[in-house]
Amino acid sequence: MGAPATRALRAADVHSLEQLTAWPRADLAALHGVGPIALDRLTAALAELGMAFAPER
Repeated sequence: MGAPATRALRAADVHSLEQLTAWPRADLAALHGVGPIALDRLTAALAELGMAFAPER
C-alpha cells in the first residue's frame, strides 16, 4: 500500500487491520489518498484473517 493511503489511515486514527472492520469500504474510499488499489489490498489482507469491512450504512 502506498504512502498516501497509509497517511490517510493514520490521520483517521486507523493503525491496524482490526480497526478497519469498524469502517465501511465506502467511507474508507472517501478518504483522500485511499484509492482502489489500496482498498483491494486491504480487502485481501482482511480476508486472509477472516475479517471484512463493516457493512455499508
